[in-house]
Amino acid sequence: MTDTKQKKENVKMHLKDLRQNLKKMHLEVTEELILPKPEDVKFLMNKMDKLLRLIESK
Repeated sequence: MTDTKQKKENVKMHLKDLRQNLKKMHLEVTEELILPKPEDVKFLMNKMDKLLRLIESK
C-alpha cells in the first residue's frame, strides 16, 4: 500500500472512531440527559488534534 493510501485509511479510521464516540456522547446528552465528563471531552479533543496533525503532515 502506498504512503498516500495508508494515510487515507488512517484518516478514515480516525474519523469513524471520532464519529462513533461523538454519537455516543450525543445520545447520552439528548436521551439520558447526562453531561459528558470533562476528561471524555478532552480525550475526544485530543483525538481530533491527532487527526488534524495526521492530515496536515506530508
